[in-house]
Amino acid sequence: MKLIRYGEPGYEKPGLELDGGKRVDVSDYVVDYTPEFFASGGLERLKQIDTSSCPGVSGDARLGSPVARPHKFVAIGLNYKLHAEEAKMPVPDEPVVFTKHTSCICGPDDGIVIPRGSTKLDYEVELAVVMKDKVRYLDSESEAMAHVAGFTICNDVSERHFQIERGGNWVKGKSCDSFGPLGPTLVTADALPEYQNLELSLKVNGETRQKSNTNDMIFSVPHIIWYLSQFMTLEPGDVIITGTPFGVAMGMNPPQWLQAGDKVEVAIQHLGTQHQVVREN
Repeated sequence: MKLIRYGEPGYEKPGLELDGGKRVDVSDYVVDYTPEFFASGGLERLKQIDTSSCPGVSGDARLGSPVARPHKFVAIGLNYKLHAEEAKMPVPDEPVVFTKHTSCICGPDDGIVIPRGSTKLDYEVELAVVMKDKVRYLDSESEAMAHVAGFTICNDVSERHFQIERGGNWVKGKSCDSFGPLGPTLVTADALPEYQNLELSLKVNGETRQKSNTNDMIFSVPHIIWYLSQFMTLEPGDVIITGTPFGVAMGMNPPQWLQAGDKVEVAIQHLGTQHQVVREN
């Protein structure tokens, strides 16, 4: 299944994208794709819906994040070897963990807003994982995928001056408004068994900046979930982003920071494409 949320910000309704691209509204059956939805077996209920009786959704309707109000937004840094090298940081022995505040989450095609004081605005295409169950202290990574609801795309927008040069941890350079576009769809785990072999790419103004495959990750998706469960309780609806490949603006010589008016296209195989325009605050 492919889950969508559509409508104006703050007023999104749940829907599904069917085979062939048709979108339907399922709000008569589901309130929203919240943590409570995943915790209560909502995905199984969705499978029982007769979508032929559901009203259609306009093709030009705005899409929001396919997950509503997750409790946590957890990120993994430096999870592709060449990206660690371009960031001039050692390849990690364990996953590098940080967080993005959930207030940065927006729809896949909403604009990237340049925050006040920004001088080094960057992009990062990443595979995002959404949890289905509450888990802690998993015994092994072989257990991890049974607890995953599905996958989506994230552009881990970053302000490098805030993140690196102003001290402290990374969160303030990762959590500004609009720094967490998710979507366009949430593809359920049973429909994407090849999650560890997906092409991913990012373009700026039509120029390919990032191009890689999730099989190049240093730490796999199951390992990341197992690892995080040793330090925190993962809850239904939580979003985990799994690192970005080589090609970020920071690694270019000279750096090619995002500017107002730039058009960003973010794509992952089988998960769709995001389109964002950078704009002033």
